[in-house]
Amino acid sequence: MSISAFDLFKIGIGPSSSHTGGPMTAAYLFTELLRSSGRFDEVQRVQVDLFGSLGVTGHGHGTVKAVLLGLEGEQPHLVDPTTADARVASIGELRSLELAGRSRITFDPGADVILHRGQRLDYHTNGMRFSAYDASSECILQREYFSVGGGFVLDEDQIGAETIAMDPAPVLHPFDTADQLLDICRTTGRSFSDVVLANELAWRSEDEVRAGLLEIWSVMQDTIRRGTTTGGILPGGLSVRRRAERQRQLLEKADDPEDRLGTMEWVTLFALAVNEENAAGGRVVTAPTNGAAGIIPAVLKYYVDFVPGADEAGVVRFLLAATAVGSLFKKNASISGAEVGCQGEVGSACAMAAGALAEVLGGTPEQVENAAEIGIEHNLGLTCDPVGGLVQIPCIERNAVGAMKAITAARMAVRGDGQHHVSLDVAIKTMRDTGADMMDKYKETARGGLALNVVEC
Repeated sequence: MSISAFDLFKIGIGPSSSHTGGPMTAAYLFTELLRSSGRFDEVQRVQVDLFGSLGVTGHGHGTVKAVLLGLEGEQPHLVDPTTADARVASIGELRSLELAGRSRITFDPGADVILHRGQRLDYHTNGMRFSAYDASSECILQREYFSVGGGFVLDEDQIGAETIAMDPAPVLHPFDTADQLLDICRTTGRSFSDVVLANELAWRSEDEVRAGLLEIWSVMQDTIRRGTTTGGILPGGLSVRRRAERQRQLLEKADDPEDRLGTMEWVTLFALAVNEENAAGGRVVTAPTNGAAGIIPAVLKYYVDFVPGADEAGVVRFLLAATAVGSLFKKNASISGAEVGCQGEVGSACAMAAGALAEVLGGTPEQVENAAEIGIEHNLGLTCDPVGGLVQIPCIERNAVGAMKAITAARMAVRGDGQHHVSLDVAIKTMRDTGADMMDKYKETARGGLALNVVEC
């Protein structure tokens, strides 16, 4: 089974794809399962148990809010971020919610959402259990779900599935490794983006692929625009100031089109803007996660704004090439910070952006693979240690640095001949092995690193 571009790039809300988007989707799926069970009208109470990383950082990552909205029938790509906080506050005040948007039931978030801080389910650290009860407290339905990174969700019957695809239809060019992908490119004369496009045609027309990817880019641009025009303090209690708006104002006053350093400052600004929006719970594109959502938009906007000859066709190629790289991480390692640390989020996004930029700069498949390898190699071992369990410190700045690394990696690769000592496959395996060796406190638990050593104010 293959991973689609629209599996890796999903429109949703912040602050976390695995802790917000995934749980909202899981809650929504549970309500759909209830509706199909024939016993929906009997439901009087629902209990949600959050385990592992979700239990530890459930409030800071917006998991509780996401679950409540999902139980009311919302989905990440459809929910209105501007009304979400008010709706959640109303549920708490009324001690009730509209299950699936159809039936009002008693619900006390403080009692019916239980955070198990020292317990995890066997399959994955981001585990959830949903239970529905009737008037006599008999359990009508119980289901476990796992948010495995990037908004991907598995239920208990899907445990062990290596990938999640929109359709099991066979694709033209199946590949599981970078070496296999390079062999396809050499045999067919196609680029990374060409191969992915050919595979996407198993599910939708070329026009639909192009329109869908341009919509993704449009949302990314909107997020950058909002992030660069909104000031204030980010929610969560750390009193982190939003900096992108002021930096945009300063850059506009001093902007010099011939200043290469200025170009890099704009790229930094783009990434900061996206991740400040994400931290505020705004609309973002999972790319491939929310915690790393700023890297690919920042590098793609660099291409559009600063690379001569950039056009919409290049935007589509960029996102398709990024999909090729991202699918390798999803299949062979992980894009979940709770599973392998931030190397799985910022590292994967950096590699995706580097490979994609290398392609639209005219790189060969070998140079694209080299760019992606450089992108991940220099993020190996990166821990996920958000202060206060919030996707703010060090996450926002980390995206800006990741975007700069991606551009550097791409430009290094296209000036080489594609030959290098460490392959992308080896780097991905190393990331997976490093994640397995990494202590759990460095995997999105807010119990190690900066999260432990920075005093919350």
